[in-house]
Amino acid sequence: MNGTSIDVIWWITVVELPALTGLWWLVWRTRRDQDIAMDQHRRRLDASVAQAREALAAYKLEVAKTYASTSQLKDLEERLTDHLLRIESKLDSQSLTVRRHQ
Repeated sequence: MNGTSIDVIWWITVVELPALTGLWWLVWRTRRDQDIAMDQHRRRLDASVAQAREALAAYKLEVAKTYASTSQLKDLEERLTDHLLRIESKLDSQSLTVRRHQ
């Protein structure tokens, strides 16, 4: 029994402890590398989101500056309608004048 217990202790000391230590180190290193990669990815993603938000804000400002508002469109529509009605009345009066002279 004494020889087998020494063999088991020797096996644990020489083979299993270094193997388990190596596996633990490998898992720890992989976890650390993954955490670093995730932090880098998160920073890049945050920068991209911030850039997209800035671009959207700039686009909204451009739209607010360059596109017509609803009240402006209603005013334009009213002026065009008035002008078309005046043209129509002139054409009607011309048509009546031409019919009278025929």
